[in-house]
Amino acid sequence: MTNTSFSDVWDLNSIFPGGSESPDFRLFLDDLKGKVNKFSDMVSNGQPLKSVNESEKTSFLKYIESIKSILVDLEEAESFISCLEAENTSDPKAGALRNELTSLAAEYQTSFVLFQQILSQTKEDVWTRLVQDESLKEIEFVLNEWREEAREKLSTKEEALIEALAVDGYHGWGQMYDSMVGGMEVTVGGKTLSIGQANNLFSEPDRSLRKEAFEKLEKAWEEKEGLFADILNHLAGFRLNVYRKRGWESFLKEPLEGNRMSKATLDAMWKAIAKHKEPFVRYLRRKAELLGEEKIAWYDLEAPIASTAEKRSYSEGAAFIIRHFAKFGPKLSAFAKHALESSWIEAEDRPGKRPGGFCTTFPKTEESRIFMTYSGTLESVATLAHELGHAFHSDVLRPLNILNRQYAMNVAETASTLAEMIVSDAALQEAETKQEKIALLEDKVQRSVSLLMNIHARFLFETRFYEERQKGVLSAERLNALMEEAQQEAFGGALGVTHPHFWASKLHFYLTDVPFYNFPYTFGYLLALNIYARALEEGAEYEEKYIALLRDTAVMKVEDLIKKHLGEDPTKEEFWEKGIRLCIQDVQDFLQFIE
Repeated sequence: MTNTSFSDVWDLNSIFPGGSESPDFRLFLDDLKGKVNKFSDMVSNGQPLKSVNESEKTSFLKYIESIKSILVDLEEAESFISCLEAENTSDPKAGALRNELTSLAAEYQTSFVLFQQILSQTKEDVWTRLVQDESLKEIEFVLNEWREEAREKLSTKEEALIEALAVDGYHGWGQMYDSMVGGMEVTVGGKTLSIGQANNLFSEPDRSLRKEAFEKLEKAWEEKEGLFADILNHLAGFRLNVYRKRGWESFLKEPLEGNRMSKATLDAMWKAIAKHKEPFVRYLRRKAELLGEEKIAWYDLEAPIASTAEKRSYSEGAAFIIRHFAKFGPKLSAFAKHALESSWIEAEDRPGKRPGGFCTTFPKTEESRIFMTYSGTLESVATLAHELGHAFHSDVLRPLNILNRQYAMNVAETASTLAEMIVSDAALQEAETKQEKIALLEDKVQRSVSLLMNIHARFLFETRFYEERQKGVLSAERLNALMEEAQQEAFGGALGVTHPHFWASKLHFYLTDVPFYNFPYTFGYLLALNIYARALEEGAEYEEKYIALLRDTAVMKVEDLIKKHLGEDPTKEEFWEKGIRLCIQDVQDFLQFIE
């Protein structure tokens, strides 16, 4: 128990008072538009650098300063609008602001592509001297990345046309999905619930309630499956056409480059996972037996075999996290306490909120905000810890150049997953009763099932969907079939009841800024396990090494990052098997404990 009380509603007024009607935010957007227009004028008259004399270097530095200023403001605006949309799905003004920002971001991107062309057309010897200059050396990795990206794309005019058409022809589809899901409701147990609230019921002890929630949700997705299939097909079709025009042969090129990793690393990870499914299948079969079922149903995956004594209030869960973070390191714990005391978190369980959770950063304000729906379960506490891990990652990067803070999703998921592990492991060590130990140990195993089986199913589905989409549009019926096949393969045939409409229900498939959003979670999970094992060996002193690793996450390929800080090679299956073995040990401990 704790006497400390934390607010479960975030404070957005300290950033821009007035919500979606904020006059301050209106002025901020207008100022940002002026910056984008000024940058556009600069690059429209730009020429490739012919030398590295003081005059040309000064002109180049003006580009960089302008880009930095715009990126900070774009991220600030994006974060604010995302918060508005999430906290109230019925706010029409938030949607209008989103459309405005999307157009503004597209204008900037058009000019930025032109800037990248200037980089790509600069002669090699001039470029080499330029990036070695003292004033630019710290952002050499990012500059080289920008230049290489330009060489992979179409002409400036063609890329500008793509960006312009994407506002309504691509991003608009993703926004339509958000609007549709935000307005959906189901009635479970006599209560009308949002999609997010209904999803929370899958961890309820009452199987009849879980089953009812699942069936009502399946029916809700089925009723709109044709529309969701249209949206998914259009999103993928747009992407694939852009890839084709650029001459990209693989639809994995963008997600791999976006995550700064090689195909060899991705393949090694999935191969290692596929080899070691048997212990997790054994766990699922045993769990089905304990639930009195022949095979596990989708809605039983998160079902508790044993329950902890009681649910934790939000303030109790928050205090629990702060206390256990302290066992990892003082800086992580102090940061979490500051975030909670400063009302950075929107966790209230109420209708009208978007499902899911996220952490978003306000680089200008130098704060973060976390969105979730807290239900008092251990899973909710873990989600809060997860999002605080994201916020900590952003915080340790704040002293760096803004261009060296743009880390990829896979390493972002490392920091968040590690934070989850700290809390779940510490809770297990503190557990006093057998029932509580079973519940906490199973929570760890469930996380492994989610990251190594559920995410694998998503990857298999999405890969096969894109393969078939290259040949034509897929029906909702075909999408259901692909999803069921992927789930059975990824779960080793252990599922008795699958979730055929999972493709419709998962927001991640409809994001327009990040393709193949799901596999970075598994990457982050297994990398975090490797890091966590080292932290356990070295104690609280490891926190500084961990922070050093996080500060390199935006300036290295992951292969180089892992080699530098862990001395390992992620293109080899052996690296991933180290993390998987820890997951298997949890399964063995759980199965032994319940006997």
